[in-house]
Amino acid sequence: MTRHKTGNDVIDRWRELLLRHATVSCALERELGERHGLGVSEFEVLDRLAEGLSTCDVGGKEKFRVQELADEVHLSQSALSRLIARLEREGLVTRALCEADRRGVFVLLTDEGRKRHAEAAPTHLEVLTAHLG
Repeated sequence: MTRHKTGNDVIDRWRELLLRHATVSCALERELGERHGLGVSEFEVLDRLAEGLSTCDVGGKEKFRVQELADEVHLSQSALSRLIARLEREGLVTRALCEADRRGVFVLLTDEGRKRHAEAAPTHLEVLTAHLG
């Protein structure tokens, strides 16, 4: 398919970036949804939790503050809160209050969430490799 070029290199590169992002996002959404019942944002939350890169570690379990996750997955706090509620209903994550600051809410990956992530991670990598390889 021929794309309209504006003649402005920066705008043309921006549009190409948007096209690639949309193409890969749609492929990920389709494959993760059909094979694992996960959306891209849901997978990204599970992925960040599974990586365990948080600085918070209590009782041997990594946990993330909601704001920390929002920054990682590029969602607003309200959108992320709704997503976390869905993952929590599915038993993939759990929430806990911060003992030191009762206003703080942490998100933890459950054993079922870790399992679902492990099943979906090869699909995620397969799609990324096919489109960005």
